[in-house]
Amino acid sequence: MSGLIMAAQLILGLAILVTLHELGHFLAARAFGIRVEKFYLFFDAWGFKFFSFRKGDTEYGVGWLPLGGYVKISGMIDESMDKEAMKLPPQPWEFRSKPAWQRLIVMIGGVTMNVILGILIYSLVLMKYDKQYLANADVTDGIYVYELGKQVGLENGDKVVAIDGKPFERFEDVLSSRVIFGATLTVLRNGRTMEIEVPADFYRRTIEAGKGNFIGPYRSALEIDSIVAGKPAEAAGVRAGDRLLAVNGTRTLSMEGARKLIGESKGKPVALTLARGTDTLTLQPVVSDSGMIGITYHTDFGSYPLTAYSTGQAFRYGTSDAFEAISSNIKGLKQIFAGKEKASESLQGPIGIANIYGGIWDWRRFWAITGLLSMVLAFMNILPIPALDGGHVIFLLWESVTRKRLSDRFMERAQVAGMVILLSLMVYTLGNDIWKHIIN
Repeated sequence: MSGLIMAAQLILGLAILVTLHELGHFLAARAFGIRVEKFYLFFDAWGFKFFSFRKGDTEYGVGWLPLGGYVKISGMIDESMDKEAMKLPPQPWEFRSKPAWQRLIVMIGGVTMNVILGILIYSLVLMKYDKQYLANADVTDGIYVYELGKQVGLENGDKVVAIDGKPFERFEDVLSSRVIFGATLTVLRNGRTMEIEVPADFYRRTIEAGKGNFIGPYRSALEIDSIVAGKPAEAAGVRAGDRLLAVNGTRTLSMEGARKLIGESKGKPVALTLARGTDTLTLQPVVSDSGMIGITYHTDFGSYPLTAYSTGQAFRYGTSDAFEAISSNIKGLKQIFAGKEKASESLQGPIGIANIYGGIWDWRRFWAITGLLSMVLAFMNILPIPALDGGHVIFLLWESVTRKRLSDRFMERAQVAGMVILLSLMVYTLGNDIWKHIIN
């Protein structure tokens, strides 16, 4: 069942992204009087399709191969490689008959639509689902540092005041890809200002460690959020709202640390030192063989005052978060080309993306991932590779500067070369997906 949910989320996400991407090209073309012959969600390879209908000059349809979609624009050399049509005299409604600036707008229409969609999704997720954020100014006691954070030189009680020299408002920004791909953190420590370098390979370390955040807001105690009925914690008298001070006499301020200490007492009583109101008490639940006692904790932000997003803030942060996704992709590609990252580990194909969506349908997660993919799709499409939008943009910019149009023969060869590159990447990515997620 989880596999079906993953597949359904992947197909729905792709349908939204591809339809709106192609709609961007379609609307721009129609605005300049360019005829669009076909508008397809998914590819109708070898002529197979689920259905199609014609309205005006355009055939609309849904293909069977969910690896993208396309619009066939009259008078344009594209993946259809319709050479016969290009041999005919140019017509006023064709792409090739329009000035370079109009053709350029048509080519960036899809990417523009994906960027707008990505910003909207990021912003609406903040407004509808997240609603609040922890202001960095409210983290008055500084940070609590996990093992990964200690590796780069951070210490408990540090106050992070800037990222790459720029102050930031939301505490979560210091946990973002903006930092884990490499950054300089300005911190206050014992009244002194100092800089901590987060290395470019820190992203890889977080993956290899298989853990969550590397820091959290410092707090005096770990607050218990809820008690699972019928489990050892309830039987021992632990209550929601209790604050965990120590486990078997060892102080802990992190969920990770508490779970580890409790897990060390499997099948035995564990001494929990708790604060309840103004009282301090010790209770001894018996730890199950799985290492749990049936309690959940407040998140790192749980005991701090949270600030509600205004509409303006949601769109401002949604925009910055969306473009941060593109920045992360650029940093990731640099790591691959520099040999610091393995393409086989970093690239995700359809199976990997379906796994990221997950086997449980959670709308916040669905929209967050779809927003991310929208920005990734925009970035990948604008790369200067023939057969991608970015390749066409480069050729049109060349034409605009030199006032010389590239020949149809050159464009056809470039299109073929680009398609070979893209098909090779698709085969590699899909094969890598199968190896990582199915065989291995």
